Amino acid sequence: MTISKKIVLLGHFGVGKSSLIRRFVENTFSDDYKVTIGVHILKKSITVNDTDLSMIIWDIEGNEKVQNTRNSYLMGTAGYIYVFDASRPSTYTNINEDLDYLTNQLPGIPMQLVGNKVDLVDLPKLKTILTEKNIDCQYFASAKTGENVEALFHSLGELIIP
Repeated sequence: MTISKKIVLLGHFGVGKSSLIRRFVENTFSDDYKVTIGVHILKKSITVNDTDLSMIIWDIEGNEKVQNTRNSYLMGTAGYIYVFDASRPSTYTNINEDLDYLTNQLPGIPMQLVGNKVDLVDLPKLKTILTEKNIDCQYFASAKTGENVEALFHSLGELIIP
């Protein structure tokens, strides 16, 4: 039996949401950047704790403020991933405000926070900055190299299907 669950990726413009999804679903990466307008939906099935989980992944257009995301995009979400660009501090400066908003809009819904593009930064320095800002990042990933992409989605799957 397969269980289908809606997964939503959120974050600013250009943080690599589409690239993370493409790496996870198709195991590919392209430097050719295309802006997501509205929502793009992809699907991938994985096995979590002996359960087949079909992840219906919603790639939502980027917004500087998550509050600008259409509520209809969030309805029915079983889990979400908030993505920031590790090489662009402007994408994580006010991240706790965005996460507080999402926690209130989606109470009890599992979430993973991921810093993407870690291949472009000094990771120990980034971790220090995030600690100083009281940002609890669960994953540091690179859609380009594939680092931690599978682990990110599987971890969210384990939170959804315990």
